Amino acid sequence: MIKIAVCDDEKQTTAELEHILTDILGGMNLDHEIACFLSGNELCHTLETGVRYDLIFLDIEFSKNEINGVEAGRLIREAHHDNTASIVYISWAKRYAMQLFQIRPLDFLIKPLSREKIEKTIKTYIKIAALSAGGKGEITYKKGHATHNVRIRDIIYLEARDRKVIIHRSDGTEDDFYGALKDVYEEQLKENDFLFIHASYAVNYDYVTVVKYNAFHVVGSLAPLPVSRNRKDEVREQYSAIMKRRMGV
Repeated sequence: MIKIAVCDDEKQTTAELEHILTDILGGMNLDHEIACFLSGNELCHTLETGVRYDLIFLDIEFSKNEINGVEAGRLIREAHHDNTASIVYISWAKRYAMQLFQIRPLDFLIKPLSREKIEKTIKTYIKIAALSAGGKGEITYKKGHATHNVRIRDIIYLEARDRKVIIHRSDGTEDDFYGALKDVYEEQLKENDFLFIHASYAVNYDYVTVVKYNAFHVVGSLAPLPVSRNRKDEVREQYSAIMKRRMGV
């Protein structure tokens, strides 16, 4: 079940988006539930009750008496501590794109909305959320004779230590297995928006909070994770490319 929130103060846009999403997801035979909101305040009040959504389509501009989409996004990430919800911003203008950097949106759609772009966004979400029938969106590893799987969207970062790869999950738990981090990255993570910032660290773009030239700050880590000197330029280019692709700029 994919729980989706659509938040836009334009009733026509909200209704149109709900219709398109229902048609796309129905055509994919994916169970879904869509809740519609006409203000950022209304959405945030619902989140305060403990309700969570997997995918949120969020307008940026609301009336002066309402919190805007940027503020709502920050509340989702910081006040509600929700780092797994995929946020898709929608707006009539591109000028907001760079303001959304730390909110880590999945995508940025320009109005008027097109079915083609919405469908592309849904397919990107499905890949990240590991909802595809082929099981993509998980990494596989062995411990002893057993094979384990973990959803990519649940991984904050991976760490290489003492010939083991340590998985740091979003729920605060860890697991480890013998292996080479570089091999795991190349074979299972590179195409899923992870960044190999150091011989000892591969981080999930969706959990990066602050980017510095020599370090990345990620959710759940008290200390910043170092970026290798010889990888600084490449890592920043990769990060920028992911951000621009996600936000359509």
